[in-house]
Amino acid sequence: MHVMDTDDIAPPPKKKTYELGQDLSKHSVGDLQALIDALKEELARVEHTLHAKQSSKSAAESVFKR
Repeated sequence: MHVMDTDDIAPPPKKKTYELGQDLSKHSVGDLQALIDALKEELARVEHTLHAKQSSKSAAESVFKR
């Protein structure tokens, strides 16, 4: 049986993270465009979740208003 040495396993590359308000001047044009795209995707995801929660809340309120 072969035992794998875990010291040989490289950790996954770290994802680039963004913090609101960070200095953007050192980012390349490509990095900034990628950031815009990622933020648009995240905004869509947040809006989708918000609408789902609002729908659930409205449904619950209508049940209890009887």
